Amino acid sequence: MEDFKSPKSKSKFLLELIEIVLIAFALSWILRTYVVEARKIPTPSMVPTIQIDDRVIVDKFFFKHLDHIRAGDIIVFHPPPKAHATEDFIKRVVGIAGDKVEIRNHTTYINNNPLYEPYVVDKSKDDFGPIVVPADSVFVMGDNRNNSADSRMWGFLPTKNITGRSLVRYWPIDQFGPLAR
Repeated sequence: MEDFKSPKSKSKFLLELIEIVLIAFALSWILRTYVVEARKIPTPSMVPTIQIDDRVIVDKFFFKHLDHIRAGDIIVFHPPPKAHATEDFIKRVVGIAGDKVEIRNHTTYINNNPLYEPYVVDKSKDDFGPIVVPADSVFVMGDNRNNSADSRMWGFLPTKNITGRSLVRYWPIDQFGPLAR
Protein backbone atom coordinates (compact mmCIF):
# COMPACT_ATOMS: atom_id res chain seq x y z
CA MET A 1 0.00 0.00 0.00
CA GLU A 2 1.38 3.36 -1.05
CA ASP A 3 1.87 6.05 1.51
CA PHE A 4 -0.14 9.18 0.60
CA LYS A 5 2.74 11.32 1.77
CA SER A 6 5.08 9.94 -0.87
CA PRO A 7 5.85 12.23 -3.84
CA LYS A 8 4.46 9.61 -6.26
CA SER A 9 1.08 9.50 -4.45
CA LYS A 10 0.84 13.27 -4.30
CA SER A 11 1.51 13.69 -8.01
CA LYS A 12 -0.98 10.94 -8.88
CA PHE A 13 -3.62 12.59 -6.71
CA LEU A 14 -2.89 16.00 -8.27
CA LEU A 15 -3.16 14.61 -11.81
CA GLU A 16 -6.48 12.90 -11.00
CA LEU A 17 -7.81 16.10 -9.46
CA ILE A 18 -6.83 18.13 -12.53
CA GLU A 19 -8.45 15.52 -14.78
CA ILE A 20 -11.71 15.65 -12.80
CA VAL A 21 -11.79 19.46 -12.86
CA LEU A 22 -11.12 19.58 -16.62
CA ILE A 23 -13.82 17.00 -17.37
CA ALA A 24 -16.31 18.85 -15.16
CA PHE A 25 -15.46 22.14 -16.84
CA ALA A 26 -15.83 20.63 -20.34
CA LEU A 27 -19.18 19.01 -19.50
CA SER A 28 -20.43 22.23 -17.93
CA TRP A 29 -19.40 24.24 -20.98
CA ILE A 30 -21.04 21.77 -23.39
CA LEU A 31 -24.28 21.70 -21.39
CA ARG A 32 -24.46 25.49 -21.06
CA THR A 33 -23.61 26.12 -24.71
CA TYR A 34 -25.80 23.49 -26.37
CA VAL A 35 -28.37 22.03 -23.98
CA VAL A 36 -29.60 24.18 -21.10
CA GLU A 37 -28.72 27.52 -19.57
CA ALA A 38 -29.70 29.54 -16.52
CA ARG A 39 -30.62 33.18 -17.20
CA LYS A 40 -31.21 36.19 -14.96
CA ILE A 41 -33.91 38.57 -16.21
CA PRO A 42 -32.54 42.14 -16.47
CA THR A 43 -35.59 44.17 -17.62
CA PRO A 44 -39.31 44.55 -16.86
CA SER A 45 -40.45 43.71 -20.42
CA MET A 46 -42.02 40.38 -19.35
CA VAL A 47 -43.74 41.61 -16.16
CA PRO A 48 -45.98 40.23 -14.68
CA THR A 49 -45.02 36.77 -16.00
CA ILE A 50 -41.32 37.22 -15.19
CA GLN A 51 -40.03 39.85 -12.79
CA ILE A 52 -36.69 41.69 -12.85
CA ASP A 53 -33.97 39.46 -11.31
CA ASP A 54 -36.02 36.26 -11.67
CA ARG A 55 -33.96 33.34 -12.88
CA VAL A 56 -35.14 30.94 -15.54
CA ILE A 57 -33.92 27.75 -17.19
CA VAL A 58 -33.63 27.99 -20.97
CA ASP A 59 -33.83 24.89 -23.19
CA LYS A 60 -31.31 25.32 -26.00
CA PHE A 61 -31.48 21.83 -27.51
CA PHE A 62 -34.82 20.04 -27.39
CA PHE A 63 -36.94 22.80 -28.98
CA LYS A 64 -34.59 22.78 -31.99
CA HIS A 65 -34.37 19.02 -32.44
CA LEU A 66 -37.52 17.48 -30.99
CA ASP A 67 -40.09 20.26 -31.06
CA HIS A 68 -40.72 23.62 -32.66
CA ILE A 69 -41.52 27.15 -31.52
CA ARG A 70 -45.23 27.83 -31.07
CA ALA A 71 -47.26 30.93 -30.32
CA GLY A 72 -47.24 31.46 -26.57
CA ASP A 73 -43.69 30.19 -26.06
CA ILE A 74 -41.31 32.43 -24.14
CA ILE A 75 -38.04 32.53 -26.04
CA VAL A 76 -34.52 33.88 -25.65
CA PHE A 77 -32.89 35.29 -28.77
CA HIS A 78 -30.23 37.50 -30.26
CA PRO A 79 -32.02 40.74 -31.15
CA PRO A 80 -31.97 41.81 -34.80
CA PRO A 81 -29.72 44.75 -35.76
CA LYS A 82 -32.67 47.17 -35.84
CA ALA A 83 -33.08 46.63 -32.08
CA HIS A 84 -29.68 48.28 -31.46
CA ALA A 85 -28.94 45.88 -28.59
CA THR A 86 -26.10 43.53 -27.76
CA GLU A 87 -27.63 41.48 -24.93
CA ASP A 88 -30.07 38.63 -25.63
CA PHE A 89 -33.80 39.38 -25.22
CA ILE A 90 -36.58 37.30 -23.72
CA LYS A 91 -40.09 37.73 -25.16
CA ARG A 92 -43.29 35.83 -25.89
CA VAL A 93 -43.99 34.50 -29.40
CA VAL A 94 -47.29 36.01 -30.52
CA GLY A 95 -47.30 35.10 -34.21
CA ILE A 96 -45.55 32.45 -36.28
CA ALA A 97 -44.88 32.29 -40.04
CA GLY A 98 -48.08 32.92 -42.00
CA ASP A 99 -50.01 34.51 -39.11
CA LYS A 100 -51.66 37.88 -39.59
CA VAL A 101 -50.94 40.04 -36.52
CA GLU A 102 -52.91 43.14 -35.63
CA ILE A 103 -53.50 45.24 -32.54
CA ARG A 104 -56.61 47.38 -32.45
CA ASN A 105 -58.63 48.83 -29.59
CA HIS A 106 -56.11 47.43 -27.04
CA THR A 107 -56.64 43.85 -28.27
CA THR A 108 -54.16 41.64 -30.14
CA TYR A 109 -55.63 39.69 -33.04
CA ILE A 110 -54.06 36.69 -34.73
CA ASN A 111 -55.67 35.78 -38.05
CA ASN A 112 -58.63 38.06 -37.16
CA ASN A 113 -59.26 36.22 -33.86
CA PRO A 114 -58.73 38.01 -30.54
CA LEU A 115 -55.77 36.54 -28.66
CA TYR A 116 -56.52 35.31 -25.14
CA GLU A 117 -53.74 36.87 -23.05
CA PRO A 118 -54.34 36.40 -19.30
CA TYR A 119 -50.64 37.11 -18.67
CA VAL A 120 -50.92 40.73 -19.93
CA VAL A 121 -51.92 43.31 -17.32
CA ASP A 122 -51.72 46.50 -19.38
CA LYS A 123 -52.96 46.02 -22.94
CA SER A 124 -51.19 47.80 -25.80
CA LYS A 125 -52.03 51.50 -25.98
CA ASP A 126 -51.33 51.82 -29.70
CA ASP A 127 -52.84 50.10 -32.72
CA PHE A 128 -50.51 48.11 -34.95
CA GLY A 129 -50.70 46.28 -38.27
CA PRO A 130 -52.14 44.26 -39.79
CA ILE A 131 -49.00 42.49 -40.97
CA VAL A 132 -48.28 38.90 -42.01
CA VAL A 133 -45.33 37.09 -40.44
CA PRO A 134 -42.98 35.91 -43.21
CA ALA A 135 -41.45 32.44 -43.50
CA ASP A 136 -38.62 31.61 -41.10
CA SER A 137 -39.70 34.40 -38.73
CA VAL A 138 -41.80 35.00 -35.64
CA PHE A 139 -43.47 38.07 -34.15
CA VAL A 140 -42.62 38.60 -30.48
CA MET A 141 -43.86 40.95 -27.76
CA GLY A 142 -43.13 41.41 -24.10
CA ASP A 143 -45.97 40.71 -21.68
CA ASN A 144 -45.45 44.23 -20.32
CA ARG A 145 -46.80 45.55 -23.61
CA ASN A 146 -46.30 49.26 -22.96
CA ASN A 147 -42.75 48.82 -21.64
CA SER A 148 -41.21 46.42 -24.15
CA ALA A 149 -38.95 46.89 -27.16
CA ASP A 150 -40.22 44.14 -29.44
CA SER A 151 -41.37 43.25 -32.97
CA ARG A 152 -43.70 46.25 -33.04
CA MET A 153 -40.59 48.47 -33.02
CA TRP A 154 -37.91 46.48 -34.87
CA GLY A 155 -39.86 44.04 -37.00
CA PHE A 156 -39.94 40.29 -37.36
CA LEU A 157 -37.49 38.04 -35.59
CA PRO A 158 -35.69 35.53 -37.83
CA THR A 159 -36.03 32.07 -36.29
CA LYS A 160 -32.27 31.58 -36.72
CA ASN A 161 -31.79 34.22 -33.96
CA ILE A 162 -33.64 32.09 -31.38
CA THR A 163 -31.21 30.55 -28.90
CA GLY A 164 -33.69 28.82 -26.61
CA ARG A 165 -37.10 28.50 -25.05
CA SER A 166 -37.62 29.44 -21.42
CA LEU A 167 -39.09 26.52 -19.53
CA VAL A 168 -38.99 27.03 -15.78
CA ARG A 169 -38.50 29.82 -13.29
CA TYR A 170 -36.25 28.53 -10.51
CA TRP A 171 -35.76 31.76 -8.55
CA PRO A 172 -37.27 33.09 -6.42
CA ILE A 173 -37.90 29.68 -4.95
CA ASP A 174 -41.49 30.50 -3.95
CA GLN A 175 -42.23 31.14 -7.66
CA PHE A 176 -40.58 27.90 -8.86
CA GLY A 177 -42.43 26.29 -11.73
CA PRO A 178 -43.15 26.25 -15.45
CA LEU A 179 -43.77 29.54 -17.22
CA ALA A 180 -47.33 30.02 -18.46
CA ARG A 181 -48.06 29.70 -22.18
